[in-house]
Amino acid sequence: MGRLRWLVGTIIILTILFMVIFCDLPSILKWQSGFVSRCFLILLLCSVFCLYRILRGPTPADRVVAIDILGILIVGFCAILSHPTGREWYIDIGIAWALQSFIGTIALAKYLEGRGFDE
Repeated sequence: MGRLRWLVGTIIILTILFMVIFCDLPSILKWQSGFVSRCFLILLLCSVFCLYRILRGPTPADRVVAIDILGILIVGFCAILSHPTGREWYIDIGIAWALQSFIGTIALAKYLEGRGFDE
């Protein structure tokens, strides 16, 4: 049963990625190009998978890793958004988010290990 679930999930993910990459997509905003739309959709799909892992993770360590990956995806959103808009402060927000995500991940890892913050 487990292998069947993996197979079905892999087929669904590959189908969605194929559709995002090769099919024509309408732009949501006027300034978006086809490439930016595809990047947004791929990052959005990855974010949905990370949120699923955060909600249904079998262990707390899996949830911490999913939260860290979600932080990386937010930095990707900021980087992609800064290019077509021409506003560099999105990169600053992404850098600040990456630092905050790193510190939060270290704090959660120490908490799960049972250590204090001063160790």
